[in-house]
Amino acid sequence: MAVKYSRNHEVAYYECDVNQTMTFPAMIGVAIKTSEEQSDALNRSAEFIHRFGLTWVITNYHFQIQRLPKVGEKIQITTQAMEYNKYFCYRNFWFHDEEGNELLMIESVFVLMDIENRKMASVPEEIIAPFESEKIKRIKRFKAIPKISAGKSLPYRVRFYDIDSNQHVNNAMYFNWMIDVLGFDFLTTHVPYEVNIRFDKEVEYGNEVMSHFEIVTDNGIESRHEIRIGEQLYCEANILWQTKELEK
Repeated sequence: MAVKYSRNHEVAYYECDVNQTMTFPAMIGVAIKTSEEQSDALNRSAEFIHRFGLTWVITNYHFQIQRLPKVGEKIQITTQAMEYNKYFCYRNFWFHDEEGNELLMIESVFVLMDIENRKMASVPEEIIAPFESEKIKRIKRFKAIPKISAGKSLPYRVRFYDIDSNQHVNNAMYFNWMIDVLGFDFLTTHVPYEVNIRFDKEVEYGNEVMSHFEIVTDNGIESRHEIRIGEQLYCEANILWQTKELEK
C-alpha cells in the first residue's frame, strides 16, 4: 500500500476570504507543501527530480468538500501517492479537523515534464519507487467538464507574482481568475461542494487571459469556467455550489 504522510496546519487569516474560510489557492498551497515534505522525507525532493531534467506538473484536481476550513482552525492534511502508470501519477489529499472529521478530499493528477522541451515525460521507476504506489495500466479519468454555451468574461493580466519557480503560472492562480468573476454577492451567499478542474496549457508572464464563466441553475447551482487566450483553451473547470442556508 502507498505510503501516507500527514502534517498539521493552523489556518491563518491571510489564507481566508471575507467568509473567514480557506481559499482554494491556500488549500492547494498547504496540500502541495504536504506532498513536498513527503517527497523530501523519501529523498525524492525537487532537486532530485531535476537531476533527471524533469519537474512535476499538475494536470487535474477534483475536490469533494464537506466543509471549508475556517480561520484559526487547526487541521491535519494527509497525502498518499495512490497509483501511477507510464505517464500519470495519482495523488490524494485529505483535510481533517481536530476531531478527525473529514473536511475535504482532493484527487490530483501529476505528470513529469521535461524542463528543456516542456513536454510530458514517462515516469522513471527510480523516482516513484519509494512512494510504494500501485502500478496500473489504465488511465483514470475524471467526470467530463461541461462547456460554456453562453456566458460572460473578464480579462486578467499575468503578473510577476503569479509566476512560480518553474517559470509558469502557479496552478493556484487559475482559481483566483475563475472565482473572482462570480462577484461579491454570489461568493458571500454560496459555498462550493465539488470542483473539477483541468489544466491544458501553460500561461506565461505578460499574457492577458480571458476568464469566461457561466452560471447554470438547471439542476442545482453550477458555475462553468474557461481560461482562454484568444481561441486557445488553457484551463477549464466546473464548480457545484449550495446556498449558505443549505451548507453541509
